[in-house]
Amino acid sequence: MSTNTESWGSRVGLILAMAGNAVGLGNFLRFPVQAVQNGGGAFIVPYLVCFLLMGIPLLFVEWSMGRFGGKSGHHSTPFILDSMDKRKFWKYIGVFGIFTNLAVAAYYCYLESWTLSWVWHSISRTFAGQSQEEVAGFFNSYVGLEMPLETILFWIVCLLLNTWILSKGLSGGVEKVAKVGMPLLILFGVFLAIMAFNVEAGVAGAINDASVGLNFLWTPDFSTIWSPKVWLAAAGQIFFTLSVGMGSIQCYASYVKKNDDIALNAMSAGWMNEFVEVVLGAAIIIPISVGYLGVDKVLEMTQTGGLGLGFKTLPFLFEQWGTVLAILCGVCWFGLLFFAGITSSLAMGTPVMGFLKDEFGWKHKNAAWAFGGLVFLLGLPTVLFFNYGVFDEYDYWAGTFSLVLFAFFEIILFSWVFGLSDLYDEWRNSDDVLPFKAMKKLPAWKEITTGADIKVPGIYKFIIKFVTPVFLGVVFFSSLPGVWDKITNKDIYQKIATTTDAKELEVLNDTILFVNASRLLLLLVFLGISYLVFVAYKKRKKEGRI
Repeated sequence: MSTNTESWGSRVGLILAMAGNAVGLGNFLRFPVQAVQNGGGAFIVPYLVCFLLMGIPLLFVEWSMGRFGGKSGHHSTPFILDSMDKRKFWKYIGVFGIFTNLAVAAYYCYLESWTLSWVWHSISRTFAGQSQEEVAGFFNSYVGLEMPLETILFWIVCLLLNTWILSKGLSGGVEKVAKVGMPLLILFGVFLAIMAFNVEAGVAGAINDASVGLNFLWTPDFSTIWSPKVWLAAAGQIFFTLSVGMGSIQCYASYVKKNDDIALNAMSAGWMNEFVEVVLGAAIIIPISVGYLGVDKVLEMTQTGGLGLGFKTLPFLFEQWGTVLAILCGVCWFGLLFFAGITSSLAMGTPVMGFLKDEFGWKHKNAAWAFGGLVFLLGLPTVLFFNYGVFDEYDYWAGTFSLVLFAFFEIILFSWVFGLSDLYDEWRNSDDVLPFKAMKKLPAWKEITTGADIKVPGIYKFIIKFVTPVFLGVVFFSSLPGVWDKITNKDIYQKIATTTDAKELEVLNDTILFVNASRLLLLLVFLGISYLVFVAYKKRKKEGRI
């Protein structure tokens, strides 16, 4: 019998926790880089289209699936999907909703621990007097385990903190952190944006005004707007930023009451995330970096992602503002990233814990510590072998590929199997000229609109049934060539073919060994969870719960 009787303490806490789940490190490190690399201001057009046609529909769908499953006491995706269609394979598709959270948490908590460490080093003035190369070298030494005690200590502290908060429950732990963390995150972001806007050429070593960076970021390059690459990047960013396709939204929503609003809640959490990402995320890292380094240098640095700018460059640039502001800005920047990270990693713990409590009757605290232990074991390779690509391998398979695949399956289940598949027949057999009214009785739409505090636009019936599945299908199938290249280690073999240095060749060959081993490990984790779902299914049958 399930021991899972938790609930949210307040609606504000739920929305902040959901927004915290969505707002992550990618809002501040990934979005500006994606925008810069994909046409600047022109990127925002496909980005917003993807948000409206893919992001919002998936939020409606995942909130609805969660509340629907919660009515029957299901708090993880294997049996939420199972409750929507009795064909046996759906529960195994739902394994992605546990696997993804566990695997992403394994490397994400390590990344989160860097922010704690950089807060400490900002306060202790580690970066004072260092050149940009020395600050970047500190980062490389840190992840290269040249200071192993500190690196592992901060990681363990971060894991313990996550586990302890999760052990306090939804209202006593997750919700309280969201209520404190989200306002502080916005406060820190606003302060840093004001500092960025005040960057002035010729002052404190700046070579450009802040406006140069903002123009660089937002001046549209319309020659790129029809590029499939830009649209795929925009779709990928929407996935990344909203935390859809993970199973954590369904888990959070499964704890709302059966007639509680989900439509306005989903919209509120989604738009809060967009505010943080588009307004704050774009207003900090690029204007400051361009102000001191120039457009060409920043464009070159964004080719390797946002981590370089965030951890290797900004601490050096903050030092140009004097001791007090360097400490203050360092604490605000890395504190902001920490709150963005922990509100997301806490959301990753709840589906795993929900599964253990629902299916095996685990007590809440035991489930929380089990999650912490699993994240430790699965995350250890990402810490020890970061320089051999293990961290990136987890990110690709769990944090990218699995999200798209699971979202594609769940939109098919929701719109074509669970409840919108009779759309045409309902319309044809009704007296309505327009199909909108005829579809009120369709279960999927009814699930979205029950208890809604807003009128959900009827057009979303068609978007959820037709447009979003096509969008997701295009994103998924167009990614397959890249998946094959990844599986065959194409990039690494190309580097081997052009490398003559014996030491570098040895590292590249070791990298192949480690990335293949990490893939095998992730596959074994997925199969292990699938086996537990099978055991849980048999247990449910024996207990007469299905």
